[in-house]
Amino acid sequence: MANYNYDEGGNLAAYFVITFLALILIPLTLSISSKPKTLTGCQCDLCTQQRTRISKREKGSMLNPNFSAKSAFLIFGWSLLGYLSYKVANAKLDNKIYDPFEILGISSSATEKEIKSHYKKLHPDKVKATVNETLELIQNRFVDLTKAYKSLTDETIRENLRKYGNPDGPQQTSVGIALPQWIVESKNNVWVLGVYGLLFGGALPTLVGRWWFGSREKTKDGVNARTAAAFFKSLKEDSTMDDVVGALGEVYKWEFSNSSKSADAAELDSLEKNISTIAPKQWELSKSFIAAGRGASHRKAMILLYAHLLRLHVDSSSLQKEQTQILLQTPVLLNALLNISLSRNWLVPTIYVMRLHGYLAQALLPRPSPAKQDRLSQLPGIKAEDALKAEDLLEVVEELEAKNDSRVDDVKKVVSRWGRLELVDASYKVIGERIVTPSSIVYLVVKLRLSPPSSSTAVKRELDVDEVKRIVKLNDEKDEEFLMSRGDAEPIKSETSSGWAHAPFWPENRKPGWWLVLADDKNSRVVVPPMKITNVPFSDPSGTDRDYRAYKVQFQAPQGPGMYTWKIYLISDTFVGEEVSRNMTVRVALSLTGLDSKQHIFDIEQLKIDDVSALNADEQGGEDEISDPDEDSLAGQMAAMRGSKVKKAAQQGEDSEDESSTDDDEEGDDSSSSDSD
Repeated sequence: MANYNYDEGGNLAAYFVITFLALILIPLTLSISSKPKTLTGCQCDLCTQQRTRISKREKGSMLNPNFSAKSAFLIFGWSLLGYLSYKVANAKLDNKIYDPFEILGISSSATEKEIKSHYKKLHPDKVKATVNETLELIQNRFVDLTKAYKSLTDETIRENLRKYGNPDGPQQTSVGIALPQWIVESKNNVWVLGVYGLLFGGALPTLVGRWWFGSREKTKDGVNARTAAAFFKSLKEDSTMDDVVGALGEVYKWEFSNSSKSADAAELDSLEKNISTIAPKQWELSKSFIAAGRGASHRKAMILLYAHLLRLHVDSSSLQKEQTQILLQTPVLLNALLNISLSRNWLVPTIYVMRLHGYLAQALLPRPSPAKQDRLSQLPGIKAEDALKAEDLLEVVEELEAKNDSRVDDVKKVVSRWGRLELVDASYKVIGERIVTPSSIVYLVVKLRLSPPSSSTAVKRELDVDEVKRIVKLNDEKDEEFLMSRGDAEPIKSETSSGWAHAPFWPENRKPGWWLVLADDKNSRVVVPPMKITNVPFSDPSGTDRDYRAYKVQFQAPQGPGMYTWKIYLISDTFVGEEVSRNMTVRVALSLTGLDSKQHIFDIEQLKIDDVSALNADEQGGEDEISDPDEDSLAGQMAAMRGSKVKKAAQQGEDSEDESSTDDDEEGDDSSSSDSD
């Protein structure tokens, strides 16, 4: 019969907890310790100061460090693991194997004579007690010695030791249970059941309920469901930039909680007064949404948002934290607004939402179309009232140098790494077909690189004819490999990344990105869902390597034949006025890239959809004959109505016709004979 013993010291449970914690903590710690390489970025004074402030805010101070939930879990987990390991290391082992030789302190190869001689030397009368030993302790030890001596000299006891591993004979099986004994004691039943009831009858349903109802309040875009509903109602096909900003400001009453101190009210009033003076038209429109919302949190959010757009300094530390919270939440809201616009394929509001990202990143008041002063105001120290004559960024540098302006050094640093996007090439590509047929798969492939304004002055290396041919061939091979791959972007080396963008007023390190939009300008519709592009490499004037990156968008060709002229938009989410567009209207001759006969890639800049009948017999293939339905079948009749190819009845063979005619004759003879009867 087994004897069940409860784990009073908790040693058995400790082994399980140590194993469980080690499996979680070790990979989690390694993932945190292997931080990615720190990116470089704009080196102007404003950007370096902003990155320092961001680093301090993320790390906190020595007295008040910022710990994320992951860091707190790691600290607690490793502390618990260390405590349990120490406890287990110093715990007594009760399941030690009985060894009489170890108890007597002699070798297992000793003879019976040596055992008796050694035992006599251990008698209490011959052993002197030490300072720390009592008479009772010596007697108990002698009992153990006697038991061990008999187990080696007495035949019966020795047989018990050999068979059962214990000189006393068979023992009860002892099974340890990893529960402390006080949990199952009858006097604690009420308390234990009460704790179980609170955990599984109260706490667990509450947590599950909060998770369930909390998930119902949020959409898949991470915004409040009422926010999404407000976006859906307020956004129109002809919405302007002011409408987009108003729709954004309307939802802060659900997305932002009012937690500031009453002492900040005076500063909020002062900021509102300055905003109404600098941008009266925009603020009046925002006040109408604030009045409709009737919420203090809504008003505060709009004030702090416009304070950022107008670059007004906020003194209160609590308001600065709330402003940072609002700004970091804004891209999530704009993403939800963008998805609603794209769900209806509206081009105009989609463009405005994308442009608003750049205005927020550069802290500039939004306009329907970027103006000259907006582009120049992104440079450090340059303001609209400076009235510079320059139109281009390089011209700004030259004008400042001519005036010996102290701002020229900072401006040069920004211009040298400015994220001006260059569209190297754009084309439609199809695989395996000579023409684009209705509903076929088409790839829009664009090749991009960053070309700072100062790159035009760089000295380019002269290349000989053979080297040019080698580079062209290598690029063609990479194009083919990329088109056949599954990725949307061509792999590049990490060191070619553009790094942190020039965004000295944005409260977070920001990498430049662009949206690739394929649109139908005539109908003001988005043709394909936009693709977000990042990590565009800088141009290499040496010309020794591929200094651009290819991106592809896969879509299905329209169902009807015809000529489709669409437009490509590349809109920055970080810089104002840095947009690229191109009409895909130039006709290019079909060119093969050297693949096998079934994998030809055709390059087409003007998308022309032809009917399947334009293919020759070899291109249509033998599968069409198998798949074509019979003329007299239901599928064949429906295909004939659509103008598709069907099998003629004559193709079924003369034998079937003869058989059918014979059957008809027989039926006719039978009917005539029956009539005569």
